[in-house]
Amino acid sequence: MEITVKLPDDFTQGADPAREALEALAIEGYRSGGLTHYQASQLLGLSRFEFDDFLIERKIYDHAYGIDDLREDLAGLQKLREQGLVP
Repeated sequence: MEITVKLPDDFTQGADPAREALEALAIEGYRSGGLTHYQASQLLGLSRFEFDDFLIERKIYDHAYGIDDLREDLAGLQKLREQGLVP
């Protein structure tokens, strides 16, 4: 899907206003929980690790990997083990 957004002139003074707007959308979507880590990284065309670096470079730590994330990952790993997909 393609979306067109009209930006105010004062916002378009940066080097790449379209990219800046996209980054702002991804950051806020991720912070608010509206976008998953995967969705936000895909929106920016970044890998999981590149997106982590992107957040760190911007000093964004408010949605850091927490205990709930660990529990979800462990549950997913257990399901993969039960299916014989990982040792």
